[in-house]
Amino acid sequence: MDLSPEDSLRLNVLLANRPQAIRIDENRMIVQGLGPRGEATIRLNPNTRPDPYLRRVRELISGHVLGSPGGYPIYLRRWTRMGQMRDDSLEQLLLLGEPEAVVAAVCAPGLTEELARRAWWAMEDAGNARRMLANPVIASSLMGQVLAAYLIEYLPFETESEAIMESVRLVLQPGLLDEAQRDDLWRKSARKHAYLVGFLQALPDGLPEPAPARVLAEAVHDLAGQDNVAAVLLQRAYSWQGQSFIKAVAAVLAKPPSQDVVLAAFACLREYFAPLRPAGDPDLALDDLLLDAARFVDADDPDKRVAGILRRIPALAPEIAAMRFFSGVGYGLIRPILSDSTTLGSLMRRKLAPIIAPIRERLDLLLSFNRFSR
Repeated sequence: MDLSPEDSLRLNVLLANRPQAIRIDENRMIVQGLGPRGEATIRLNPNTRPDPYLRRVRELISGHVLGSPGGYPIYLRRWTRMGQMRDDSLEQLLLLGEPEAVVAAVCAPGLTEELARRAWWAMEDAGNARRMLANPVIASSLMGQVLAAYLIEYLPFETESEAIMESVRLVLQPGLLDEAQRDDLWRKSARKHAYLVGFLQALPDGLPEPAPARVLAEAVHDLAGQDNVAAVLLQRAYSWQGQSFIKAVAAVLAKPPSQDVVLAAFACLREYFAPLRPAGDPDLALDDLLLDAARFVDADDPDKRVAGILRRIPALAPEIAAMRFFSGVGYGLIRPILSDSTTLGSLMRRKLAPIIAPIRERLDLLLSFNRFSR
């Protein structure tokens, strides 16, 4: 099967003019090329059914761009979302009129601002915007602001918690939003906890609404100055930044909408208090994690990292045990309770109540009135 003579001629002229990117609108049967002077549009005149005709169009384009008449190569499909494309092939990918080829380009570490502009013309898509904003080169460019504006506008239409959290986290990178935009996003986070998790991920020490700091005993400050890991973490948690962080995590866990949000909040806690657990996520169930935290501050044999601070202020043991507990929260907590990852809403919250309750109690402990003022 051949293309109609008119389409074949016009496509070859388009390719001969060295376009910067090509996109194909299958529903409208249109091929468009982006050039330095603007867009060129070819309205196709198929002489057979649309699907095989479009396949032939892609074969012609691929044959010209890659020298491969078989269309978008299978090996490229395997590499598309793995960021394994060679930088010198990115321009070619944007000429194929293939959505998967565009995704391959935007995932590539070597993507430049100019190629990002072409890729965005070829395929405006929230997933592509997130992929490009994850690239520091693009996030710090003028194109980064374009992508951030799109994600902000598209947020009300996102349905997946994971995508919402990732969008908010990415647009909060420095230089992408002005203060008014950030404050508006923060106000919305009071109703949408997936937004709030995005703030926790992006700005753990700089949330927009400061909470009052707590006062620590001088002995804790002295030990923090000696790089005592528990004392340093207590300083961080008791600062206004830390109190804002803990308060926000408590708000998320008060009524989480999905398991993705719960696990993301756990990850924020785990990362925040990670210095108390250098080995990383232990994937422990609740009882094991509670026992581990109790042993960590055992009066007779505490962990060597906290023995010094407990000798001077033994009453801090519950707070330090809480921080150790938070450093290990993860999927191991919910695995025994929720085997179905699709359980959401009020049913999920009822099932997770035995897990969330002890976490919130320990969050409240770090937020409660200070018993250790000077």
